[in-house]
Amino acid sequence: MLAIAQSTASHSIIDPVLSPKQPMSAPSSLKQTVCLLFLFAWVAGPLFAQDLLPPVARQEPTELSANGKTRIDEYYWMRNRESQEVLDWLTGENKYLAAVMEPTKALQEKLARELRERIPQTDASVPVPDRGWLWYDRIEDGQQYERYCRRPAAHPDAPEEVVLDVNQIAEGHNFCSVSGPDVSQNGQLIAYPVDLVGRRKYTVHFRDLATGKDLADQISDVTGNMAWAEDNQTLFYTRQDPETLRSDRVYSHVLGTDPANDRLVYTEPDPEFNVGVGKSRSRDFIVIASFQTLSSEFRLINAHHPELEPVVFLARQENHEYSVDHFNGEFFVRTNWEAPNFRLMKATAPGVDKSTWSEVLPHNASTFLESYALLKDWLVVEQRENGLTRIRYRKWDAEDFSTVDFGEPCYAASMAVTPEPATDDLRYAFSSLRTPDSVFEVNLKTGARKLLKQDKIGGGFDAENYVTERLWATAHDGVKVPVSVLRKKSTPVDGTAPCFLYAYGSYGASTNASFDPSMFNFVDRGFVYAIAHIRGGQELGRHWYEDGKLLKKKNTFTDFIDCGRFLVSQKYADPKRIYANGGSAGGLLMGAVANMAPELFHGIIAEVPFVDVITTMLDDTIPLTTSEYDEWGNPNDPVYYDYMLSYSPYDNVEGKAYPHLLVTTGLHDSQVQYFEPAKWVARLRAKKTDSNLLLLHTDMEAGHGGSTGRYDQYVEIALRQAFILRLAGLEK
Repeated sequence: MLAIAQSTASHSIIDPVLSPKQPMSAPSSLKQTVCLLFLFAWVAGPLFAQDLLPPVARQEPTELSANGKTRIDEYYWMRNRESQEVLDWLTGENKYLAAVMEPTKALQEKLARELRERIPQTDASVPVPDRGWLWYDRIEDGQQYERYCRRPAAHPDAPEEVVLDVNQIAEGHNFCSVSGPDVSQNGQLIAYPVDLVGRRKYTVHFRDLATGKDLADQISDVTGNMAWAEDNQTLFYTRQDPETLRSDRVYSHVLGTDPANDRLVYTEPDPEFNVGVGKSRSRDFIVIASFQTLSSEFRLINAHHPELEPVVFLARQENHEYSVDHFNGEFFVRTNWEAPNFRLMKATAPGVDKSTWSEVLPHNASTFLESYALLKDWLVVEQRENGLTRIRYRKWDAEDFSTVDFGEPCYAASMAVTPEPATDDLRYAFSSLRTPDSVFEVNLKTGARKLLKQDKIGGGFDAENYVTERLWATAHDGVKVPVSVLRKKSTPVDGTAPCFLYAYGSYGASTNASFDPSMFNFVDRGFVYAIAHIRGGQELGRHWYEDGKLLKKKNTFTDFIDCGRFLVSQKYADPKRIYANGGSAGGLLMGAVANMAPELFHGIIAEVPFVDVITTMLDDTIPLTTSEYDEWGNPNDPVYYDYMLSYSPYDNVEGKAYPHLLVTTGLHDSQVQYFEPAKWVARLRAKKTDSNLLLLHTDMEAGHGGSTGRYDQYVEIALRQAFILRLAGLEK
């Protein structure tokens, strides 16, 4: 969906909730072919061919000292991305994986085919009205990427205009990431950022929609975050530090001028903060957000006079997180000031003390305010209560809220607010573990609900064949942890079903029980699919996050282990066939539980895992270090150093038996550097005492999110699923 029209958040201003280490769509794909000069069989027992040997990584002990303590890292040399030895070792691991997985080739093809049959191959989003146009994106069978399109709102049956075809941009490239194009105020220009490497360094291009041709202007090495001023000539954008990739500067570019002379609008001096740009709901202000884990600060620029200097809305204060929007001549502030679960307030002008703000929606100790939407006659809020999203709405002059009824025990829902606020209709996205992605529209006057679109799932899918449940596991300290479960009605709850357990649990990012068509490759084969909503997320409010970070981070890991044991005790899982999955910061979770409870899991998939915690957090020259001290702690402090050392997966590898492991990474990953999982695998190979599988796949052409083309992603998913199905004895 076009950036100007796609907002599924409540308001258009940046609200820094999501983490840069958040899991992306999929890790790597199988891109090598291997000519084997020998025959082998993958058999029960150790489950790999005994005559296949992985490449051996040499050891070169390096002393790493901090706080008067020294650690030895025998694989520190792998950090050199340009080293031919490193590249050869990664390639060798890829070849080893391909050889070991060769017996599952037919299964992988079958899984990819099932996924393709299940997912709509020709599809289009619901058109969004904005400034006289209906904007949407669509994709066709056989295409890897989407097309961004529009039609005149007054003539919705008129021929569509293809604004941008990502397939054309991606031609000749193995990786292509295009952020949704941002439309100028007059609707005649778009700016669109393109990354062809996967390192999160974009080049912004401009297109004149009247001619369909790109302008000469190009802005290289930027973040892809941008916002148009109201003059249809000025684009605000952010740049990152070239080494750490911290977003630290805001520039403005005037069309037709040399980007080398672009005006530097703001530089963020604090290395723990990032910056971003957005636009207010009123479109009257460009908003510059400076944010880190525990505090934020906003600056405003009159969008009608982009040459003006930014004005600070409220100076940053320790432990104060807020975001600001502007609508109907007033400023609205979502703030945790004296409100751990956040409240909504109103300010008369920038620069006034927060003691002068008036309260719109008070704090609620049991309800977390995630976001809000400002409509002409309505206030809409998105809250999380008892682990589930609630969408509530009221007239501006009313006191009581009405609530949208979703009608399922576990689900995912979010507002999909249109750019035009003069409406009585609210759109929202909805899905559940068994309900495909849907877009509804509810009339706020009558409460009548209308389904605008629901994905048509092929392959004989029928939601009535499945059961979803919401369970509560008891953690080691007595805390109740929600678990969402999906299974076929015919799958017995008698301790015989294999179980695939997923979690994330970091940065306050809540994991929703949303529809995932790929999971039916498991569930239709008798698996129970479960999501553990562990501490470190924000499902049960702000305290759920606080109890899973810094010096309480181990709660994240023990919660996951306790959820796994709960599923076994309640006979949702065969104790010999329970499998775990997590990515990025969730990959840290996988590494930690592999060390802490290896006997619980038969197999683990760790996608782009953040596993070398101390070494990374001590190195302020690489991305995502200083800005995350408030998430993990600063290991320059001995207290945090010792605590992080006690759980860092890489530092806690021991000479013992581990589960079967599939580990993925991307050579160009800027969020979790490839050498973290690479070193982890090398150390595991040298120390573990079992004969279980240990496989590493490095996508040599991608970054944190893996392949960008959808068919390539199907191949990646099939590889991971074949790994699990083979272990579970369900490869047929």
